[in-house]
Amino acid sequence: MAVISQQALQILAGGPAMIGRSPKTLLTSVSVKASSKPSRGGPKCWEKLLLDYTRKYTKEVSFFTRGPLRFFSSITVGGASANQFIRYSSMGDSALSNYSWPDNQKPRVCILGGGFGGLYTALRLESLVWPDDKKPQVVLVDQCDHFVFKPMLYELLSGEVDPWEIAPSFVDLLKNTSVQFIKDKVKLLQPTDHLGLIGEKGPGTLSSAGVAHLESGTIIEYDWLVLALGAETKLDTVPGSAEYAIPFSTLEDACKVDSKLKFLERDQFGKDSSPIRVAIVGCGYCGVELAATISERLKDKGIVQAINVEDTICPTATPGNREVALKVLSSRNIQLYLGYFVSCINEAIDSNDSKESGHNKFILELQPAKRGMESQTLEADLVLWTVGSNPLVSQLEPFDQYPVLPLNGRGQTEIDETLRVRGHPRVFAIGDSAALRDSKGQLLPSTAQVAFQQADFAGWNLWAAINGRPLLPFRFQNLGEMMTLGMNDAAISPSFIEGLTLEGPIGHTARKLAYLWRLPTDEHRVKVGISWLTKSAIDSIALLQSSLTKVLAGS
Repeated sequence: MAVISQQALQILAGGPAMIGRSPKTLLTSVSVKASSKPSRGGPKCWEKLLLDYTRKYTKEVSFFTRGPLRFFSSITVGGASANQFIRYSSMGDSALSNYSWPDNQKPRVCILGGGFGGLYTALRLESLVWPDDKKPQVVLVDQCDHFVFKPMLYELLSGEVDPWEIAPSFVDLLKNTSVQFIKDKVKLLQPTDHLGLIGEKGPGTLSSAGVAHLESGTIIEYDWLVLALGAETKLDTVPGSAEYAIPFSTLEDACKVDSKLKFLERDQFGKDSSPIRVAIVGCGYCGVELAATISERLKDKGIVQAINVEDTICPTATPGNREVALKVLSSRNIQLYLGYFVSCINEAIDSNDSKESGHNKFILELQPAKRGMESQTLEADLVLWTVGSNPLVSQLEPFDQYPVLPLNGRGQTEIDETLRVRGHPRVFAIGDSAALRDSKGQLLPSTAQVAFQQADFAGWNLWAAINGRPLLPFRFQNLGEMMTLGMNDAAISPSFIEGLTLEGPIGHTARKLAYLWRLPTDEHRVKVGISWLTKSAIDSIALLQSSLTKVLAGS
């Protein structure tokens, strides 16, 4: 908990007029202010609570205010070794579960979010060399029990990978580390590092910089905070999108899409019916990779309808990757609707095909983004949504209607070049939770590559801050771009060789090797590498047997 400083007590007791007064006088004045507000137990309850701590005013006490109109409506008190906070407020007394850190003399780092930014920051902190008394205790909080390597979610649809390979559990990944994992969801943040209350608790230790409230009721008091909450697909863009479209950003999304496709494939099997129609909204990297993967899976049994408001696909991609992707898409059953946006999605009513198949069809209304084009109406069995994102940090509950962190118009936290949130020296933000511009003034993209690199810098800067060393400014290095285009096809444009684009089987192999190297831990890399080699050997043997069978049958 934060140690109450003389300046903080002056603010609570009455401002500059109280300068020079003793701590006991200041606390007495605070108790008088508190007693002016009716509360359960009366003013004496407030005064007794505060004056009991007068003799021990150097102990740990924290005051949480609820806005200017209720200057002092709740107090939280507790010792460093306490397992609970007892909150006294005008609404009564309630006990809240407090996360118990193993050692209260060592720095406490709380990482919210277990994606690329959060997990890799935790692993980076674990890999650094620390003085014995400075190695931090790290707790990682995520609402899921598994990490997801999102760039390879498409391979789940093609059957190239198994879920455990790209979505290992946090328990397995962290079992050989000192990092603790909590499956929960953050609800509210109460940082105090911007109030000037941070001081020393003892040799080699730091005082609290705030608390994080989880949905389960657990409260985590921290010295350092890392925000890596990621983002979710923004589905409420047009009427009907939230009800009928499926996003593609989590393991659950991928499994849901795979289940829908299996149902449609089974329903069509052995029937002379119309092809399966899959509409994909958005032709960025995610939309194009989905279109290529699903079209290859369905082959002649399905048609993919890809819609993009731009007049080209992957507008931010390198020219080489874009050209390869266009070539692949044009060679398959993919219909491109470029220069259109979806105005609404409705469920098809009284459709004979829907009645026979037992599943609903959907109608997409398309409007042209430019003049001179006519509106379109599409029918689809499955609608996938890949455009728009909503940073989860913007969904945290405000503290009494006051935002606790500076956010930009996109809902991301504003950070400086050392990845610290502006105005909060003990809070770092990375990945989709953060807004940072490059040397050209452009916002860095929300990609796994950026999160990888920011996690490395965040881990190092935490080490530097805890050990009193200078922090390093983050500089993003674009290593190139990769995209999958099917089971044996991909496009890679490395940044270190200008104009080079690897495609086809070579690009596919290079992409898988690069992602294998990027998996979180050495142990998991070995397991996945062996699994992939085994699958490749089995596929090679099956291909050889098929070739021999054909040769023998021909002879």
